[in-house]
Amino acid sequence: MSDTPDVLDRYRRITVVGAGTIGISWAALFLGHRLDVTVNDPAPDVEARTRTELAELAPMLAELGLATEGLTDRLSFEPDLERAVTGADVVVENGPENLDFKRALFGRIEKVVGPETLLLTSTSGTRVTDIARDLERPGRLLVGHPFNPPHLVPLVEIVPGERTDPEAVAEAVEFYRALGKKPMVLRKEVPGFVANRLQAALFQEAVYLVEQGVVDIGELDEVVTSSIGMRWAACGPFRTFHLAGGPGGLPHFIEHLGPGLERRWTQLGSPHFDEPTVALLSEQAARTFGDYAELQRRRDADQLAIQRALDESARQDP
Repeated sequence: MSDTPDVLDRYRRITVVGAGTIGISWAALFLGHRLDVTVNDPAPDVEARTRTELAELAPMLAELGLATEGLTDRLSFEPDLERAVTGADVVVENGPENLDFKRALFGRIEKVVGPETLLLTSTSGTRVTDIARDLERPGRLLVGHPFNPPHLVPLVEIVPGERTDPEAVAEAVEFYRALGKKPMVLRKEVPGFVANRLQAALFQEAVYLVEQGVVDIGELDEVVTSSIGMRWAACGPFRTFHLAGGPGGLPHFIEHLGPGLERRWTQLGSPHFDEPTVALLSEQAARTFGDYAELQRRRDADQLAIQRALDESARQDP
């Protein structure tokens, strides 16, 4: 691994609040960059579980070119929140999606951290403006929403609140870039942000098509991974349709194919997770998918292979 970027020297002491799947994945990434990580979580088994999961993630960290020898040498655990965040350069919160919980948590945190501490929440949809409502120093708090698993998937959606300082946004962008992430600053606070809204829209129609018996869930997944998933990994939806418009680009595509696309929007389904639909999806999932650990391993290996291929392609661009 190359030397730790200079920017990370300013953010060497990280406190990870909440050691669920996202929190441990973040901790793995930070430790792989040789940062000092304190984990705060009230669960009685948090230390044993975290160390076990970090050991399982170590091979993938090595594949990413990160340091894995002595991976947990810079790891500590502190169940007391105030002690855990005291002296931290960055606090990364990964707690429950509960607004009252997050408000109370950051209310406690801001009383003990320094004025330069960067406060990041991994929330997948809560507005930071709402979380920061009662804070006396809201300027350092902003959303840093990862796509799971954050140690592997590049995207981090950065969403400032109404009272977030622009300097904090710039620092968050630098921080995530130094970690090898691709931060995207959103210009507005919208529920669910961007990636999850897109995912929800596609999944809505996926559930509808399975519910209607057009395909089963295994076939639906294969349709996506063998067509639009592959295409979007390379281009994204707008560039895809820009290319579909030929030399005239996106305006030509909209002129000639836009009306048909608009009609199709009106034909999309509106499924619900009612009892029959949940039973259908659950039965098909049990029949289609195998062991969870093996599925996770294959997903991560495939994701890494895709990312490497895209990175290599980018390096070859003139």
